[in-house]
Amino acid sequence: MSAEDPNAGEDADAEEEEDIRYFVRIGQTDLDGTKSVERALTELNGIGHRAARIIAQKADVDRRAVFGKLDDDVIERVVDHVENFADEVPAWMTNHQKDYFTGETTHETGNDLQLTRRQDINRMKMIDSYRGVRHKRGQKVRGQRTKSTGRTEGTIGVNVEAIKEEQAEEAAAEDDE
Repeated sequence: MSAEDPNAGEDADAEEEEDIRYFVRIGQTDLDGTKSVERALTELNGIGHRAARIIAQKADVDRRAVFGKLDDDVIERVVDHVENFADEVPAWMTNHQKDYFTGETTHETGNDLQLTRRQDINRMKMIDSYRGVRHKRGQKVRGQRTKSTGRTEGTIGVNVEAIKEEQAEEAAAEDDE
């Protein structure tokens, strides 16, 4: 850096920031390019921390590298590994095992995961399975206790704030008389 050009260091920083892609699109989801590969992949529905770490490892990418600074071919490798995740990991690690209609084991991501879950829940409701009935009634499905938790119908017991407000109104009415 010289005395004549005080902005020389800023130009180098600006060039580095220009090389970054702020949004990386995988499927129908825009991922944050300013985050690390592992953290950016976890923003995708159906990909958690462990799956993101495995994808980065299989794609030969440093999981701590900034996702937006990677080359296009490296990003394409990551996208391919995300799309073919079910083929690369054991069946117990996927999120949709033994599909009802096809019997296949897949790993759904993005909007496909939400659509598949909704279809599975609707099928359970239609055949009146135990879980489907619980879904219909809006009750807990996975065996949690319901005696004391999960109550949605207002307050049960004494509402102290309402009593205090009523007493204050009565006191104000007595003062006015």
